[in-house]
Amino acid sequence: MLAMQAVIYAKDARRLAAFYEQLLALPRTEEGAGFIRLATGSLQLTVVQAPAALADSIVIAAPPRVREETPIKLSFAVPDIDALRPLAERLGGGLQDDEAGWAWHGERHMDGWDPEGNVFQLRQPSGA
Repeated sequence: MLAMQAVIYAKDARRLAAFYEQLLALPRTEEGAGFIRLATGSLQLTVVQAPAALADSIVIAAPPRVREETPIKLSFAVPDIDALRPLAERLGGGLQDDEAGWAWHGERHMDGWDPEGNVFQLRQPSGA
């Protein structure tokens, strides 16, 4: 049984799925008309292509405008946040400056954004 499942609607599902697939090393387990599922034993992330009328109305700036006004933020455990910074940038997203990170419950936390400006969080064990 999967511990967590999440769905993200995207203007460009292929690009967004590739971002999370590479950044989080999440294997692509299924792909169909309008969706891509990435999964491990503890996480299933499905990226769904937004309907054309909606996708066409969405403008993604370069770099993307970080959409901090959403009430939901996905948080992912990773072994090394610093090692992922250049990869996130190369894939069209980014991570906040190091000073913006914080420690909580024995983990280091850092917010970032994907190529569509969705905010996510990475966390690693403190001291790692």
